[in-house]
Amino acid sequence: MIPVPGFKGRRVAVFGLGRSGITAARALQAGGAVPVLWDDGVSGRMQAEAEGFLVEDLTRADWSGFAALVLSPGAPLTHPKPHWTVERAHGACVPVIGDVELFARALDALPRGQRPRVVAITGTNGKSTTTALIGWVLKSAGLSVHLGGNIGIGVLALPAPTPDAVYVIEVSSYQLDLTTRFAPDVAILTNISPDHLDRHGGMEGYVAAKQRIFQAQVAEALALVGVDEAWGQGIATDLREHGRRICTVSTSAHPRGGGDPVRGVSTTLAESQQPKNWVPASAGMSGIEAAPGALTADGDVLADLSAARSLPGRHNAQNAAFAYAAARALGVLHEAAVEGLMTFPGLAHRMEAVGRLGAVRFINDSKGTNADAARQALSSYPSVFWIAGGKAKEGGVEALRDLFPHVAKAYLIGEAAEAFAETLGDTPHILAHTMERAVEMAGADAAKAGGEQVVLLSPACASFDQFPDFEVRGEAFRAAVLALGAKAEPAA
Repeated sequence: MIPVPGFKGRRVAVFGLGRSGITAARALQAGGAVPVLWDDGVSGRMQAEAEGFLVEDLTRADWSGFAALVLSPGAPLTHPKPHWTVERAHGACVPVIGDVELFARALDALPRGQRPRVVAITGTNGKSTTTALIGWVLKSAGLSVHLGGNIGIGVLALPAPTPDAVYVIEVSSYQLDLTTRFAPDVAILTNISPDHLDRHGGMEGYVAAKQRIFQAQVAEALALVGVDEAWGQGIATDLREHGRRICTVSTSAHPRGGGDPVRGVSTTLAESQQPKNWVPASAGMSGIEAAPGALTADGDVLADLSAARSLPGRHNAQNAAFAYAAARALGVLHEAAVEGLMTFPGLAHRMEAVGRLGAVRFINDSKGTNADAARQALSSYPSVFWIAGGKAKEGGVEALRDLFPHVAKAYLIGEAAEAFAETLGDTPHILAHTMERAVEMAGADAAKAGGEQVVLLSPACASFDQFPDFEVRGEAFRAAVLALGAKAEPAA
């Protein structure tokens, strides 16, 4: 746990007692604060009371006595309308913050020479894989790594800081909206495409929330920005105009959304003789191009990715580029960074090979919860038997029309099945409705097709119509695949 100083003896309201809320309460209490907890759900309040926390109905509280409101990222800050706790806090001039901001304040309180380094990752797609990949590469290189945030363990539940540690933190747009002092040594924006627009009041608000990952970085810190989309290009331009240290990553010499080709100018970095807490004055690369076969900077091959079984597709090449650049910025040698990329075992529910039945491979990309994420998966294979559907997001799969030729046949499930069928038009498809039926039919059709075939679950939808979350959906896919008699594939 990371104790949070700065609130000793003061009352701090904590609303939302899920993973981040209850962890924030523990960290505040460990730092001497008096957390006052509330949740709309009875079970959350009962858990808090069982741990001995002060539980108080915040609708009746005197808000003038609170030093801050720690808000769950699940509660709206601004849109569609501010949560009632936010309105009460603003009325009493109480600052509204989140667990990532508390983490930042805990590190700020340390003497400069005792602060750990922080790598933070955000983006619409790819942030979890990039986070896990960076953690793997750094651990493989012998660094002391703590990984958490929006992936896995809540950030304040991670081990207490030590000078040699590196925190690798995934942060969502919801979490970033609640930060002002979060200042990563390496901040990464993987990509941006429309998502969570209802929570940010439109695309402009969503982009602004993502850009907050760079807002408090110091002059020597490094910004890594994906520039395949116009939004990323605009952020990169803005950072450059403000004199920031930046390395851009593209998956093509001609990024989607226009703009100039991205070229690297150097692949040289100072090496391990530097101090442990040091981030190089030169980031080493001003730009990296990421393709399925290789990472290149200024024409030089940084890593041959063709043998990296757990990093298929152009989007994973982009993830690898971010991981490589972050590792090098933290002083990891080139050879060690590449070795980490090659040995990465992959992440569950992200292009995960879950089984093989004869010549048919089954790929679990349940984390593909929007069309842009599904695009990355579909474009990784020349032909797929595609399982899609769930609770549709704005636009459905219309944006994937150019990839329909990759679809040998689609098997549609959930609420979106009929709408997706209409969009698919003449592309072969069938309404399977359930995961089990979709896997059964897709497996049979793929086997009949002969040769090496891929059955791909990449829903392009949220899971909430049939499953509690994408993990449960992915496990349902895995269970259905194994029920066919498929053999689990060996680890990479």
